[in-house]
Amino acid sequence: MDKHNLNNIAIFFVLLIALLIFASQLNTRPSGPDSLAVFEDVTVEEAKKMIEEEDVFVLDVRTPGEFNSSHIEGATLIPFTNSAGSNLSPDQLLEARINEVPKERKILVYCRTGRRSAVASKILVAAGYTQVYNMQGGITAWTGAGYPVVS
Repeated sequence: MDKHNLNNIAIFFVLLIALLIFASQLNTRPSGPDSLAVFEDVTVEEAKKMIEEEDVFVLDVRTPGEFNSSHIEGATLIPFTNSAGSNLSPDQLLEARINEVPKERKILVYCRTGRRSAVASKILVAAGYTQVYNMQGGITAWTGAGYPVVS
């Protein structure tokens, strides 16, 4: 065998080993809906059912002013960002307070229209949360459906 053939064989074995390592890692990942590094969008109807029937942590990521004007009963306020005139310090926002959100429960996230809550849901998933649900349309859709709020 010449040197060129030996190099080709060595390259082949290195690639084969890399492929086997990659394939074994795929097989050791958990399967099922909770293993995906994504959040799930839910309608206000689905959100209401979750709140009524399941052990769900309801997370409001709006500003304190928005929360005080109206919110879903039992919701916990942890603002995602400063907006709508709010002037919170960084240690009062979601990324700094993420440890206040329980990992062992389903998390239902909402804001005013669903945009901030989608970004907040991504932050939760990136932090290792696996049961994250974003309420589409936010509190605007919630009240539009005639569901109750606390003022």
